[in-house]
Amino acid sequence: MSEALIRLDATERAELAIKLRDYCDREIGVEIGNFDAEFMLDFMISRLGVLCYNQGLLDAQAAIAKRVDTLTEAIGELEKSPPRR
Repeated sequence: MSEALIRLDATERAELAIKLRDYCDREIGVEIGNFDAEFMLDFMISRLGVLCYNQGLLDAQAAIAKRVDTLTEAIGELEKSPPRR
């Protein structure tokens, strides 16, 4: 798949890069610049993005299946029996 699954606008990208820089500095004691943070962000999105995307699809599919089951039960409750002679 050549098209990116997750696209960030410039503001989102800048905010995430700052958070990534802060995280690296605070949690692992490594200072990185904007370029490195954006490069790392691209790498993480390309590797993790597809996993998150696919999990989102599975979650949506499960939610829809649950709703369909509920509707199927509701329709079954509406079913009438033919009169007995």
